[in-house]
Amino acid sequence: MYTIYVGDKPIILTTENTKETDFKSFLLKSVNIGKVIKTLNNTDLKAVHLIHKNEDKLLKKFLTLLPNVVAGGGKAYNSKNEILFIYRNDKWDLPKGKAERKETIEQTAIREVEEETGVQGLKIVKPLPTTYHIFKRNGKHRIKITYWFEMKTDFEGELFPQENEGITKVEWLDAKASQQALENSYANIRILV
Repeated sequence: MYTIYVGDKPIILTTENTKETDFKSFLLKSVNIGKVIKTLNNTDLKAVHLIHKNEDKLLKKFLTLLPNVVAGGGKAYNSKNEILFIYRNDKWDLPKGKAERKETIEQTAIREVEEETGVQGLKIVKPLPTTYHIFKRNGKHRIKITYWFEMKTDFEGELFPQENEGITKVEWLDAKASQQALENSYANIRILV
């Protein structure tokens, strides 16, 4: 099973055909993804299930429906065990961004966290779950596949929000402040924190 978000509403890729209650089901092999996105955006449905009999092909088949954007990001901790958050588009988020040619996804994740926050000395500790969400750019929908990594740093310098990327704040948040920030965040970020 995989979850792809359209805003905060999930598209669930599954092999199970369950009775519809507050969601609608479609067959993955014949789905009109534009219609699914419109349905999620314009109705009070809680979710959409896309069903395919072969679990191994669920994600691969889904990713052919729209252009893919590959990104890397980080859930970075400092020496006080605080998490690095950015504030963009009136929401709290974790730093992430698009992969560039000839860099590994780990290099992308570190570069993007550094660029968006000013934090230096990041070291990857372990991979985190990959997230998927659909967004619209220049009138076209795309699927962003974000590879996340837990990171550590001893950096204690000044934080610099990357304003040309729409980031207005960068802050280290303790456990309580992180939970408050998640109340005004994205569903795919909540599963990481």
